[in-house]
Amino acid sequence: MQELAEPMSLNFSDHGAERYRGAVAQDLDNLRVALKGLPEDCAGIRINGIEQLRPFLAARGSIGSIAAGVLGPASRPVRAILFDKTTETNWSLAWHQDRTICVRQQVSVDGFGPWTVKDGMQHVAPPFDLLSRMVTLRVHIDDVPVTNAPLLIAPGSHLAGRIPVGEVEEVVRQQGIRTCIAEAGDVWLYATPILHASEAATTPMSRRVLQVDFAAEELPGGLEWLGV
Repeated sequence: MQELAEPMSLNFSDHGAERYRGAVAQDLDNLRVALKGLPEDCAGIRINGIEQLRPFLAARGSIGSIAAGVLGPASRPVRAILFDKTTETNWSLAWHQDRTICVRQQVSVDGFGPWTVKDGMQHVAPPFDLLSRMVTLRVHIDDVPVTNAPLLIAPGSHLAGRIPVGEVEEVVRQQGIRTCIAEAGDVWLYATPILHASEAATTPMSRRVLQVDFAAEELPGGLEWLGV
Protein backbone atom coordinates (compact mmCIF):
# COMPACT_ATOMS: atom_id res chain seq x y z
CA MET A 1 0.00 0.00 0.00
CA GLN A 2 1.29 3.45 -0.93
CA GLU A 3 0.22 6.09 1.55
CA LEU A 4 -0.65 9.54 0.32
CA ALA A 5 1.84 11.82 2.08
CA GLU A 6 -0.11 15.02 1.43
CA PRO A 7 -3.88 14.43 1.32
CA MET A 8 -4.54 17.71 -0.48
CA SER A 9 -2.10 16.96 -3.32
CA LEU A 10 -4.76 15.27 -5.45
CA ASN A 11 -7.19 17.43 -7.40
CA PHE A 12 -10.20 16.39 -9.39
CA SER A 13 -9.29 18.03 -12.69
CA ASP A 14 -5.84 16.41 -12.90
CA HIS A 15 -6.26 13.14 -11.00
CA GLY A 16 -9.98 12.39 -10.87
CA ALA A 17 -10.05 12.60 -7.07
CA GLU A 18 -10.10 15.34 -4.44
CA ARG A 19 -10.55 15.46 -0.68
CA TYR A 20 -12.87 18.02 0.92
CA ARG A 21 -11.78 18.28 4.54
CA GLY A 22 -14.58 18.68 7.07
CA ALA A 23 -17.20 19.25 4.37
CA VAL A 24 -19.95 17.61 6.44
CA ALA A 25 -18.40 17.87 9.91
CA GLN A 26 -21.28 20.02 11.16
CA ASP A 27 -23.84 17.58 9.73
CA LEU A 28 -22.36 14.35 11.10
CA ASP A 29 -24.82 13.94 13.97
CA ASN A 30 -27.80 14.41 11.64
CA LEU A 31 -26.30 12.03 9.08
CA ARG A 32 -25.79 9.38 11.74
CA VAL A 33 -29.40 9.76 12.84
CA ALA A 34 -30.59 9.45 9.22
CA LEU A 35 -28.61 6.24 8.77
CA LYS A 36 -29.54 4.78 12.14
CA GLY A 37 -31.59 1.62 11.99
CA LEU A 38 -30.00 0.21 8.86
CA PRO A 39 -28.67 -3.36 9.23
CA GLU A 40 -25.27 -3.44 10.90
CA ASP A 41 -24.15 -6.89 9.75
CA CYS A 42 -23.97 -6.07 6.02
CA ALA A 43 -20.84 -4.95 4.21
CA GLY A 44 -22.85 -2.78 1.80
CA ILE A 45 -26.46 -1.58 1.92
CA ARG A 46 -28.12 0.04 -1.08
CA ILE A 47 -30.19 2.99 0.09
CA ASN A 48 -33.41 4.39 -1.28
CA GLY A 49 -36.16 6.48 0.27
CA ILE A 50 -34.47 7.91 3.38
CA GLU A 51 -36.07 11.37 3.48
CA GLN A 52 -33.63 12.74 6.08
CA LEU A 53 -30.75 12.35 3.62
CA ARG A 54 -32.27 14.37 0.80
CA PRO A 55 -31.46 17.89 2.04
CA PHE A 56 -27.78 16.95 2.30
CA LEU A 57 -27.74 15.42 -1.20
CA ALA A 58 -29.58 18.26 -2.94
CA ALA A 59 -27.56 20.56 -5.20
CA ARG A 60 -27.38 23.18 -2.43
CA GLY A 61 -26.73 20.68 0.37
CA SER A 62 -23.39 20.09 2.05
CA ILE A 63 -22.84 16.88 0.06
CA GLY A 64 -24.70 17.61 -3.17
CA SER A 65 -23.07 21.01 -3.63
CA ILE A 66 -19.69 19.30 -4.13
CA ALA A 67 -21.11 17.27 -7.02
CA ALA A 68 -22.91 20.35 -8.38
CA GLY A 69 -19.59 22.17 -8.43
CA VAL A 70 -18.47 19.71 -11.12
CA LEU A 71 -21.71 18.76 -12.88
CA GLY A 72 -23.68 22.00 -12.53
CA PRO A 73 -27.00 22.81 -10.84
CA ALA A 74 -28.84 19.93 -12.60
CA SER A 75 -26.73 17.45 -10.61
CA ARG A 76 -28.74 14.97 -8.55
CA PRO A 77 -28.05 11.81 -6.54
CA VAL A 78 -28.82 8.65 -8.53
CA ARG A 79 -27.54 5.86 -6.28
CA ALA A 80 -26.37 5.51 -2.69
CA ILE A 81 -24.67 2.69 -0.78
CA LEU A 82 -23.64 2.60 2.87
CA PHE A 83 -20.43 0.62 3.35
CA ASP A 84 -19.13 -0.51 6.72
CA LYS A 85 -16.06 -2.52 7.59
CA THR A 86 -15.92 -3.99 11.08
CA THR A 87 -14.10 -6.89 12.71
CA GLU A 88 -16.91 -9.13 11.43
CA THR A 89 -17.12 -7.61 7.93
CA ASN A 90 -13.49 -6.90 7.09
CA TRP A 91 -13.27 -7.61 3.38
CA SER A 92 -10.87 -6.68 0.60
CA LEU A 93 -11.81 -5.42 -2.85
CA ALA A 94 -9.78 -6.03 -6.02
CA TRP A 95 -8.98 -3.25 -8.50
CA HIS A 96 -11.98 -2.42 -10.69
CA GLN A 97 -14.11 0.30 -12.27
CA ASP A 98 -17.73 0.91 -11.25
CA ARG A 99 -19.76 0.13 -14.38
CA THR A 100 -23.44 -0.03 -13.43
CA ILE A 101 -26.22 2.42 -12.65
CA CYS A 102 -29.51 1.95 -10.78
CA VAL A 103 -32.81 2.54 -12.61
CA ARG A 104 -36.54 2.31 -11.84
CA GLN A 105 -37.31 -0.56 -14.18
CA GLN A 106 -35.84 -2.59 -16.98
CA VAL A 107 -36.32 -1.06 -20.43
CA SER A 108 -34.59 -2.34 -23.55
CA VAL A 109 -32.34 0.44 -24.88
CA ASP A 110 -29.42 0.02 -27.28
CA GLY A 111 -26.08 0.13 -25.47
CA PHE A 112 -27.52 -0.65 -22.04
CA GLY A 113 -26.80 -4.09 -20.60
CA PRO A 114 -26.33 -6.58 -19.09
CA TRP A 115 -28.97 -6.25 -16.37
CA THR A 116 -28.71 -7.32 -12.72
CA VAL A 117 -30.87 -7.03 -9.62
CA LYS A 118 -29.11 -5.98 -6.39
CA ASP A 119 -31.07 -5.71 -3.14
CA GLY A 120 -34.25 -5.71 -5.21
CA MET A 121 -33.09 -2.76 -7.33
CA GLN A 122 -32.59 -2.86 -11.11
CA HIS A 123 -29.01 -2.22 -12.24
CA VAL A 124 -27.64 -1.99 -15.75
CA ALA A 125 -24.29 -1.31 -17.40
CA PRO A 126 -24.70 1.87 -19.50
CA PRO A 127 -22.51 3.10 -22.36
CA PHE A 128 -19.19 3.99 -20.80
CA ASP A 129 -19.31 7.62 -21.89
CA LEU A 130 -22.31 8.12 -19.59
CA LEU A 131 -20.24 6.93 -16.62
CA SER A 132 -17.52 9.39 -17.62
CA ARG A 133 -20.00 12.23 -17.09
CA MET A 134 -20.83 11.15 -13.54
CA VAL A 135 -19.11 11.71 -10.21
CA THR A 136 -19.03 9.68 -7.02
CA LEU A 137 -18.80 11.10 -3.51
CA ARG A 138 -17.69 9.13 -0.45
CA VAL A 139 -18.89 10.70 2.79
CA HIS A 140 -16.88 9.55 5.79
CA ILE A 141 -18.95 8.94 8.91
CA ASP A 142 -15.92 7.56 10.78
CA ASP A 143 -12.17 8.18 10.72
CA VAL A 144 -10.28 6.22 8.08
CA PRO A 145 -6.57 6.18 8.88
CA VAL A 146 -4.24 4.03 6.81
CA THR A 147 -4.88 1.07 9.16
CA ASN A 148 -8.68 1.16 8.64
CA ALA A 149 -8.94 0.12 4.98
CA PRO A 150 -9.01 3.46 3.13
CA LEU A 151 -9.89 3.42 -0.55
CA LEU A 152 -6.97 3.02 -2.94
CA ILE A 153 -7.13 4.75 -6.32
CA ALA A 154 -5.04 4.87 -9.49
CA PRO A 155 -5.02 8.64 -10.19
CA GLY A 156 -5.85 9.57 -13.77
CA SER A 157 -7.11 6.08 -14.65
CA HIS A 158 -10.60 7.44 -15.35
CA LEU A 159 -9.22 8.97 -18.54
CA ALA A 160 -8.33 5.53 -19.97
CA GLY A 161 -11.95 4.66 -20.80
CA ARG A 162 -13.30 1.15 -20.26
CA ILE A 163 -10.30 -0.88 -19.14
CA PRO A 164 -10.33 -4.62 -19.98
CA VAL A 165 -9.97 -6.78 -16.88
CA GLY A 166 -6.71 -8.22 -18.16
CA GLU A 167 -5.17 -4.75 -18.44
CA VAL A 168 -6.20 -3.37 -15.04
CA GLU A 169 -3.01 -4.30 -13.18
CA GLU A 170 -0.83 -2.72 -15.87
CA VAL A 171 -2.83 0.52 -15.78
CA VAL A 172 -2.49 0.60 -11.98
CA ARG A 173 1.26 0.07 -12.32
CA GLN A 174 1.54 2.91 -14.82
CA GLN A 175 -0.67 5.37 -12.94
CA GLY A 176 0.54 4.54 -9.44
CA ILE A 177 -1.49 4.11 -6.26
CA ARG A 178 -2.74 6.70 -3.78
CA THR A 179 -4.35 6.02 -0.42
CA CYS A 180 -7.43 8.07 0.40
CA ILE A 181 -7.21 8.51 4.15
CA ALA A 182 -9.95 10.59 5.78
CA GLU A 183 -11.33 11.95 9.02
CA ALA A 184 -14.97 11.78 10.02
CA GLY A 185 -16.74 14.62 8.20
CA ASP A 186 -14.46 14.54 5.15
CA VAL A 187 -15.81 13.93 1.65
CA TRP A 188 -13.82 12.45 -1.21
CA LEU A 189 -14.90 13.36 -4.74
CA TYR A 190 -14.07 10.89 -7.54
CA ALA A 191 -14.62 10.50 -11.25
CA THR A 192 -17.01 7.53 -11.26
CA PRO A 193 -14.91 5.35 -13.65
CA ILE A 194 -11.65 5.71 -11.69
CA LEU A 195 -9.87 2.44 -10.88
CA HIS A 196 -10.10 1.72 -7.17
CA ALA A 197 -9.57 -1.03 -4.62
CA SER A 198 -9.52 -1.64 -0.88
CA GLU A 199 -7.54 -3.91 1.39
CA ALA A 200 -8.80 -5.48 4.58
CA ALA A 201 -8.24 -3.26 7.63
CA THR A 202 -5.15 -4.10 9.64
CA THR A 203 -6.77 -2.60 12.74
CA PRO A 204 -10.50 -3.14 12.16
CA MET A 205 -12.93 -0.62 13.58
CA SER A 206 -16.17 0.86 12.31
CA ARG A 207 -15.59 2.41 8.88
CA ARG A 208 -18.93 3.74 7.69
CA VAL A 209 -18.83 5.42 4.31
CA LEU A 210 -21.87 6.76 2.49
CA GLN A 211 -21.11 6.48 -1.23
CA VAL A 212 -23.34 8.48 -3.56
CA ASP A 213 -23.28 8.61 -7.37
CA PHE A 214 -24.41 11.85 -9.04
CA ALA A 215 -25.48 12.62 -12.61
CA ALA A 216 -26.83 15.69 -14.39
CA GLU A 217 -28.63 14.22 -17.38
CA GLU A 218 -31.75 12.24 -18.18
CA LEU A 219 -31.49 8.65 -19.42
CA PRO A 220 -32.61 7.77 -22.97
CA GLY A 221 -35.35 5.54 -24.28
CA GLY A 222 -37.70 5.67 -21.31
CA LEU A 223 -35.09 4.64 -18.74
CA GLU A 224 -35.28 6.54 -15.44
CA TRP A 225 -32.81 6.91 -12.61
CA LEU A 226 -34.09 5.27 -9.43
CA GLY A 227 -32.56 8.07 -7.37
CA VAL A 228 -31.96 8.20 -3.63
